[in-house]
Formats: sequence, structure tokens, C-alpha cells
Amino acid sequence: MDFFINIAQGYQIFLLIFMLSYMIQHFVFTYNRLYGEQKNYYHDIIDNEFPMVSIIVPMHNEELVARNILDRLVQLDYPMQQIEIIPINDHSDDKTKAILDEYAEKYPHITPYHRLDEEQKRGKAESLNEVMAICKHNIIVVFDADYIPAKESVKSLVIGFKDPQVGAVMGRVLVHNSNVNLLTIMLDMERSGGYQVGQQARYNMDLIPQYGGTVGAYRRSVVVEMGGFDPKVLAEDTELTFKMYLNGWKVAYANKIECYEEMPENWASRARQVRRWARGHNEVMFKHLFSTFTSKYLSLKAKWDGILLLFVYMMPFFLILGVINAIFLFFMDSIAIMSSITALVLILAINSFGNFAPFFQIAIANYLDGRKASLKLVPMFTFNFVLYVFYTGLGFFDAIGDLFSRRDVHWEKTERSERGRK
Repeated sequence: MDFFINIAQGYQIFLLIFMLSYMIQHFVFTYNRLYGEQKNYYHDIIDNEFPMVSIIVPMHNEELVARNILDRLVQLDYPMQQIEIIPINDHSDDKTKAILDEYAEKYPHITPYHRLDEEQKRGKAESLNEVMAICKHNIIVVFDADYIPAKESVKSLVIGFKDPQVGAVMGRVLVHNSNVNLLTIMLDMERSGGYQVGQQARYNMDLIPQYGGTVGAYRRSVVVEMGGFDPKVLAEDTELTFKMYLNGWKVAYANKIECYEEMPENWASRARQVRRWARGHNEVMFKHLFSTFTSKYLSLKAKWDGILLLFVYMMPFFLILGVINAIFLFFMDSIAIMSSITALVLILAINSFGNFAPFFQIAIANYLDGRKASLKLVPMFTFNFVLYVFYTGLGFFDAIGDLFSRRDVHWEKTERSERGRK
């Protein structure tokens, strides 16, 4: 029994150190955004030569938002003769197909790709792989169907590829339905923390800013050479990030390239979204953790950042296991009751600060964005954190099931609201 008690005590120490690592990391990110040197994107480059670009928009039952994104894309500040727009109808059973065909008749540079064959597996990774094979151009820009890009967004994204080391570029995501209810306001604040502080600080410090799967662009030749997108991984964007870095490429983050998205407007939809993200992210962690440890292309600090990034959606499982572990130690009379409570409170506090960084990172991000009134809601993220612990924990077990059963994963898009229709 002493052997198991020693293991349990060791785990508690490991858990506190690991969560403390997250707290320190996010504190460093926040400090960097406030006082550190800010790394500029490539906005200052003036070039009259615009590369040929393929714009892809994956869609599944997107009749509520399809017109919005297509209207924006045909108004881009970019030479229309140098782009092709390929909206993907991925087994839609609503009016998406009719809308895409309608726009194809009006605009010659819009070429819908209809995936209607029952033998074709539905999913974003599968759609992107198929369309990459027929794209005419090497630079591919991807937008999700509910996004509203600015007119200059494509021009700003592709300028990053003037740097020969850049394999992918990522813009900033904002929330256009943030004023609907408390949830959407909090999600807007959360997005601000992730991009304004997290992404920009990673870019400043030459760590691993993430390609986010939308409002982004990549070199088709590079992705094809790396084997395309893995249909068995739900988080195709996170995997592309690690594939890029593990093969010697970089992801450039452009904080000034802003694009609006629709966020979930009810807690049930948000919970499913978080669970899907956790599932896909952990699939990437199982696949690329060892390679991140051993990569010859990553610096020591980038490796550490990559490891913490890979483990972030596993932390709720570590937390729950830590609570069970503390109870075990208490009943084994190997930890005093006050020490047990102190350890539990410390775990919760560090996880709140470090794992999802809802307090100082989100607060500073909204301060930098000039939204000081939003800071009053920062304490509410304690409740948001509880929901995330539960559903990211479920996502972790989903990923475990995927790993051992080798079952097919099914991509589920976030529900759209009627508000998405103009």
C-alpha cells in the first residue's frame, strides 16, 4: 500500500507543478502583450503583384449564412481575375446547393463543388482534401461559412507568403453576435483573450501561434507534401499547425486581419462545440506529442510551448484525477484535511488562471481592445470554467475511444441561428 500512496503523493506534486506551468506561461504572455516588444505582421510590405489565390468555403446545411459569406467574397479588394472561389456543398439537405448554383450563374469565378455521393464521407478534412486536388492555385485561403471577412482580408493574408519560411497565415477572429446574451458576450471576451494576448504573444516570442482553420491561408504544395488533412482527426487546424512546425515551416499571425464569426447562443450548443474541440485537440496530442519532444526544427522554448498547447484540453482530466487522488490520500491518512482542502483550492485556482486563463489574460486582452466595461464580467468566467472542465473531460474520453477503437470520427458543425440570415 505504501507504494500506491507514494505514487499518489507524487501525482499531486506533478499536478501542481504542471498547472503552475500554465499559470506562468499565461502570465508571461500577458506581460509580453503589455510591456514586451511587439512583432509586426507583413502589413508594411507594398507589392503590386498579387498571387493567384483559391478561396475555399466548406459548407454543410448553411442556407442561413451562405449568402452572407458569398456576398462578402465577391466584394473583396482583390483582382477578381486572380481568384477562384470554391464553396463546398458537403452533403447538404437544405437550400445550400441551390444558393451556390445561383451565385455560380452570376459570378464566373465562383465554382461550387458538390459532394453528394453517399460513398463520400462527410467532413471538413475530406472536403479540403478533395478540393485541394482540383484547385488551380498554390495559395489557398479558407473561410468558414458563418464568417464575415473584411474586403482587404485576402490581400492582407497572402502578403505573408512573401516570407519563404511561412507555410500558413492566420488572422484574428471576432464575434459579430456578441450582444445577444451573457454567453455570447463572454465568448467574445474569451476570443479576445485567445487572439489579442495568446496568439500575438506566441507570435512575438517565436513560439507556436496556431493556424485556426478559418480566416487563414496556406501553401497547397506544402500541405499536399505533408499528406493533406487526416480525416481521423477532428481538429484539422491544430494538426496542420504542428505539421507545419514539425516540418520546418512557420505560421504567421496577423492580429490586424479581423474577421467576424457567429458564436453559439445557448449553453448546450457551446458545450457540444467545446467537447468536439477537446476531442480533436487530444487526437492531435496523441499523434504528435513525441514528435514535438524530438523535433529538430523547434527551439527548447517552442517545444515547451508546444507540449503545453497539446496538453491543454487534457488538463480537466488531470484535475478530476487529482481530486480523486486527494480523497484517496485523505482516507489513507496520508494527507491532513486542511492540507487536502488547500491542495484542492490551489489546483482549482491555478487551473482557473492557467488552463483557460480567464482572469488576467482575458482582462488584459479586453483592456487592450478598449472594452473596459466588459471587465466587470471577468468573475463570471469561474462558472464558465466549470462547464469547460466537464465537457473537455468528455472530449478527452471521446479521443481515448477514437485512439483504441480506430473508429471513424464524425464532424458536427455548430448550429446557426436565424440571426445569421440578413
